[in-house]
Amino acid sequence: MSHAAGDAYDRFASRAADYGVELTRTSPDGAAAAIEAAVEGPAVGAPLPWDGVSLPESITTDPSPADLDGATTGVTAAALAVAEYGSIVLRATPDGTEPVSLFPDRHVAVLREDDVVPDMEAAFAWFGETFRQTRDSAVIATGPSATADMGELVKGAHGPKEVHVVVLS
Repeated sequence: MSHAAGDAYDRFASRAADYGVELTRTSPDGAAAAIEAAVEGPAVGAPLPWDGVSLPESITTDPSPADLDGATTGVTAAALAVAEYGSIVLRATPDGTEPVSLFPDRHVAVLREDDVVPDMEAAFAWFGETFRQTRDSAVIATGPSATADMGELVKGAHGPKEVHVVVLS
Protein backbone atom coordinates (compact mmCIF):
# COMPACT_ATOMS: atom_id res chain seq x y z
CA MET A 1 0.00 0.00 0.00
CA SER A 2 1.35 3.40 -0.95
CA HIS A 3 1.57 6.33 1.46
CA ALA A 4 -1.17 8.13 -0.50
CA ALA A 5 -3.48 5.09 -0.23
CA GLY A 6 -2.87 4.97 3.54
CA ASP A 7 -3.69 8.68 3.84
CA ALA A 8 -6.92 8.18 1.86
CA TYR A 9 -7.92 5.26 4.11
CA ASP A 10 -7.20 7.25 7.28
CA ARG A 11 -9.27 10.18 6.01
CA PHE A 12 -12.10 7.86 4.94
CA ALA A 13 -12.09 6.16 8.36
CA SER A 14 -12.21 9.51 10.15
CA ARG A 15 -15.02 10.95 8.01
CA ALA A 16 -17.06 7.71 8.13
CA ALA A 17 -16.75 7.70 11.94
CA ASP A 18 -18.23 11.22 11.95
CA TYR A 19 -21.45 9.60 10.64
CA GLY A 20 -21.42 6.72 13.11
CA VAL A 21 -20.06 4.17 10.62
CA GLU A 22 -18.02 1.38 12.18
CA LEU A 23 -14.97 0.09 10.29
CA THR A 24 -13.08 -3.18 10.53
CA ARG A 25 -9.79 -3.49 8.67
CA THR A 26 -8.71 -7.01 7.78
CA SER A 27 -6.82 -9.08 5.25
CA PRO A 28 -8.74 -10.89 2.49
CA ASP A 29 -8.07 -14.14 4.40
CA GLY A 30 -9.79 -12.70 7.47
CA ALA A 31 -12.77 -11.29 5.55
CA ALA A 32 -15.28 -14.05 6.35
CA ALA A 33 -14.56 -13.83 10.09
CA ALA A 34 -14.72 -10.01 10.06
CA ILE A 35 -18.01 -10.06 8.14
CA GLU A 36 -19.45 -12.68 10.51
CA ALA A 37 -18.48 -10.49 13.49
CA ALA A 38 -20.18 -7.43 11.93
CA VAL A 39 -23.42 -9.24 11.07
CA GLU A 40 -26.53 -9.41 13.24
CA GLY A 41 -28.64 -12.34 12.03
CA PRO A 42 -30.59 -13.20 10.11
CA ALA A 43 -28.50 -11.87 7.22
CA VAL A 44 -28.77 -11.72 3.45
CA GLY A 45 -26.01 -10.87 1.02
CA ALA A 46 -24.95 -10.41 -2.57
CA PRO A 47 -21.90 -12.42 -3.70
CA LEU A 48 -18.59 -10.57 -3.36
CA PRO A 49 -16.74 -9.92 -6.64
CA TRP A 50 -13.18 -10.67 -5.54
CA ASP A 51 -11.33 -13.96 -5.91
CA GLY A 52 -10.66 -15.64 -2.59
CA VAL A 53 -13.16 -13.47 -0.66
CA SER A 54 -16.57 -14.90 0.11
CA LEU A 55 -19.48 -14.47 2.46
CA PRO A 56 -19.82 -16.68 5.53
CA GLU A 57 -22.18 -19.64 5.07
CA SER A 58 -24.65 -18.14 7.58
CA ILE A 59 -25.54 -15.39 5.07
CA THR A 60 -28.35 -16.15 2.61
CA THR A 61 -27.44 -15.25 -0.96
CA ASP A 62 -30.11 -14.97 -3.66
CA PRO A 63 -32.68 -13.98 -1.01
CA SER A 64 -36.41 -14.22 -1.55
CA PRO A 65 -38.64 -11.23 -0.73
CA ALA A 66 -39.47 -12.97 2.58
CA ASP A 67 -35.73 -13.36 3.33
CA LEU A 68 -35.19 -9.64 2.66
CA ASP A 69 -38.15 -8.72 4.83
CA GLY A 70 -36.90 -10.86 7.72
CA ALA A 71 -33.23 -9.89 7.50
CA THR A 72 -31.58 -7.73 10.12
CA THR A 73 -28.35 -7.34 8.10
CA GLY A 74 -27.54 -7.03 4.41
CA VAL A 75 -23.98 -7.58 3.16
CA THR A 76 -22.73 -6.22 -0.17
CA ALA A 77 -19.53 -5.14 -1.87
CA ALA A 78 -18.75 -1.46 -2.18
CA ALA A 79 -17.13 -0.54 -5.48
CA LEU A 80 -15.43 2.59 -4.22
CA ALA A 81 -15.12 4.90 -1.22
CA VAL A 82 -14.66 8.67 -1.23
CA ALA A 83 -12.34 9.65 1.63
CA GLU A 84 -13.30 13.34 1.61
CA TYR A 85 -16.91 12.52 2.51
CA GLY A 86 -16.68 9.12 4.21
CA SER A 87 -18.98 7.83 1.47
CA ILE A 88 -19.19 4.44 -0.20
CA VAL A 89 -20.29 3.72 -3.75
CA LEU A 90 -22.68 0.82 -4.22
CA ARG A 91 -23.12 -0.43 -7.77
CA ALA A 92 -26.42 -1.86 -8.91
CA THR A 93 -25.82 -5.49 -9.87
CA PRO A 94 -27.91 -8.38 -11.15
CA ASP A 95 -27.04 -10.15 -7.86
CA GLY A 96 -29.38 -7.82 -5.94
CA THR A 97 -27.00 -5.34 -4.33
CA GLU A 98 -29.60 -2.56 -4.04
CA PRO A 99 -32.33 -4.34 -2.04
CA VAL A 100 -29.75 -6.15 0.11
CA SER A 101 -28.08 -2.84 1.04
CA LEU A 102 -31.29 -0.84 1.53
CA PHE A 103 -33.97 -3.07 3.11
CA PRO A 104 -32.30 -4.48 6.28
CA ASP A 105 -31.68 -2.21 9.28
CA ARG A 106 -27.93 -2.94 9.22
CA HIS A 107 -25.72 -2.77 6.12
CA VAL A 108 -22.27 -4.34 6.08
CA ALA A 109 -20.31 -3.12 3.08
CA VAL A 110 -17.10 -4.87 2.05
CA LEU A 111 -14.52 -2.62 0.42
CA ARG A 112 -10.96 -3.06 -0.84
CA GLU A 113 -8.62 -0.48 0.64
CA ASP A 114 -7.18 0.08 -2.83
CA ASP A 115 -10.65 1.32 -3.87
CA VAL A 116 -10.58 4.32 -1.51
CA VAL A 117 -10.12 7.51 -3.54
CA PRO A 118 -9.27 10.86 -1.97
CA ASP A 119 -12.08 13.05 -3.32
CA MET A 120 -15.08 13.41 -5.62
CA GLU A 121 -12.88 14.46 -8.54
CA ALA A 122 -11.16 11.06 -8.41
CA ALA A 123 -14.51 9.32 -7.89
CA PHE A 124 -16.03 11.00 -10.95
CA ALA A 125 -12.97 10.12 -13.01
CA TRP A 126 -13.60 6.49 -12.01
CA PHE A 127 -17.37 6.79 -12.63
CA GLY A 128 -16.88 8.33 -16.04
CA GLU A 129 -14.48 5.68 -17.28
CA THR A 130 -16.36 2.74 -15.78
CA PHE A 131 -19.91 3.84 -16.56
CA ARG A 132 -19.14 4.91 -20.14
CA GLN A 133 -18.06 1.31 -20.74
CA THR A 134 -20.77 -0.51 -18.77
CA ARG A 135 -23.78 1.87 -18.68
CA ASP A 136 -24.24 0.77 -15.05
CA SER A 137 -25.57 2.83 -12.17
CA ALA A 138 -24.56 3.33 -8.56
CA VAL A 139 -25.61 4.95 -5.30
CA ILE A 140 -23.28 7.11 -3.21
CA ALA A 141 -24.12 6.44 0.45
CA THR A 142 -22.80 8.48 3.34
CA GLY A 143 -23.54 6.91 6.71
CA PRO A 144 -26.86 5.47 7.83
CA SER A 145 -30.05 6.62 6.15
CA ALA A 146 -31.59 9.60 7.90
CA THR A 147 -34.25 12.24 7.35
CA ALA A 148 -35.56 15.23 9.24
CA ASP A 149 -38.54 15.73 6.92
CA MET A 150 -41.01 15.24 9.76
CA GLY A 151 -39.20 17.21 12.46
CA GLU A 152 -36.64 15.29 14.50
CA LEU A 153 -33.87 13.31 12.82
CA VAL A 154 -35.05 9.76 12.10
CA LYS A 155 -32.49 7.09 11.18
CA GLY A 156 -33.39 4.29 8.82
CA ALA A 157 -36.20 6.09 7.04
CA HIS A 158 -34.98 5.26 3.53
CA GLY A 159 -32.36 2.61 4.17
CA PRO A 160 -30.23 1.09 6.92
CA LYS A 161 -30.08 2.51 10.44
CA GLU A 162 -26.53 1.22 10.94
CA VAL A 163 -23.57 0.86 8.59
CA HIS A 164 -20.41 -1.19 9.11
CA VAL A 165 -17.62 -1.27 6.53
CA VAL A 166 -15.18 -4.19 6.35
CA VAL A 167 -12.06 -2.94 4.60
CA LEU A 168 -9.77 -5.46 2.92
CA SER A 169 -6.18 -4.28 3.23
